[in-house]
Amino acid sequence: MELTIQGKQIDIGDALREHIQDKIEQLSSKYFNHAAFATVTISKDGRNQIKAHILIQVGKNIMVTSDDVSADAYGSFDTAAEKVAKQLRRYKRRLRDHHDRSQNTPEEELQKARDYVLATEPELTEEEEKEAASQADDPAVIAEMTTVIETLTVSEAVMRMDLGGLNALMFRNVKNNELNMVYRRPDGNIGWIDPEANIVERKKTATA
Repeated sequence: MELTIQGKQIDIGDALREHIQDKIEQLSSKYFNHAAFATVTISKDGRNQIKAHILIQVGKNIMVTSDDVSADAYGSFDTAAEKVAKQLRRYKRRLRDHHDRSQNTPEEELQKARDYVLATEPELTEEEEKEAASQADDPAVIAEMTTVIETLTVSEAVMRMDLGGLNALMFRNVKNNELNMVYRRPDGNIGWIDPEANIVERKKTATA
């Protein structure tokens, strides 16, 4: 496994670097044996506290992320690492099964898509809002990248969203090969969107 440890606005000494390396290697040997790489970033946040961010690729297109902020680097990293361990304990069996199936999926069967990052809308005066409404322009694109819409079960999609710290995930449902989405609701539950057109078409097929 390739491990990168970096500091932003903070110096990472040898002792902390060794502590991080030992902990990540323990996680790797205990929970998985096919991790491609891991990145640990220690930085100062706006409140002059220390933030630890962990990113580990544990399988094909499967990322595990975790963050924590505390008064010291050791505390924030250890807490973030424990969050990773908790996630991996929860999904250990499902990760293994998903890894076995995804490894057998040919690359040409993966659907590519464009992932755009849009600029946030600035606060406008009443006159500026009227002018902007009349123009009806699309928001500015500040970044774009290629992503993959994978074929997953609903439970796998929820797992991928949870491990990656995502708010939403679009996927192709393995049961019917149609586009679905899971997302985090404000009440803490997970929402699942299955377009009505998909449901109607399936009912027509079933009764034909």
